Amino acid sequence: MSSSGERFVNASFDPEVRGFLHRAGNPRAALVLSHGAGGNCQAPLLIELAEAFANTGFTVLRCDLPFRQSRPYGPPGPGTAGRDREGLKRAVNVMRSEVPGRIFLGGHSYGGRQATMLCAEEPKLADGLLLLSYPLHPPRKLAQLRTQHLPGLFTPALFVHGTRDPFGSIEELDSSLRLIPAAKRLMAVEGEGHDLGFKGKSRRDGLAAEVLKVFHSFFQI
Repeated sequence: MSSSGERFVNASFDPEVRGFLHRAGNPRAALVLSHGAGGNCQAPLLIELAEAFANTGFTVLRCDLPFRQSRPYGPPGPGTAGRDREGLKRAVNVMRSEVPGRIFLGGHSYGGRQATMLCAEEPKLADGLLLLSYPLHPPRKLAQLRTQHLPGLFTPALFVHGTRDPFGSIEELDSSLRLIPAAKRLMAVEGEGHDLGFKGKSRRDGLAAEVLKVFHSFFQI
């Protein structure tokens, strides 16, 4: 497997499933990872996590959400969320046909939020969620909580969150997670913001290994 994975496109679906696939020999599980509102599947955070998971037996798909497939730059529009969730569903179904075993779904910020909303709509779609920097509310707008769907989330979820994230403090997120009836765990990343230490050329050494350790423990992989 190359450091960036192999290009993967399934044009038989609408929306298309498009991204990079990191194959594991004799895979025991699969993971679909999506990006935030300002990024794409080439985000360094997603690449590092995908490679780390692939090295422990996961086949990982880093996928571009439909809004990013439509245009290379800019945030999603107000009417794209439903189609983005449909794209995530397609990606999960493709991976289910590719890999035996458990299927996990997750992503960074907007991608992770759409994953939680999708699983609240379809509880049996994925076996677990990996949520990086969940955008609990817009910066400085603490009253605009994005928690309405959380009481309907019955998919186990691991939240990875920086202690300096302006989209929600650790205390705020911990309080909101009590709304979720499924098993959940919050992993705090000390001193990091919404990017979890991956901004520009900067990288937080050891983050992928830390996430893997907690993920394996929480989901008993």
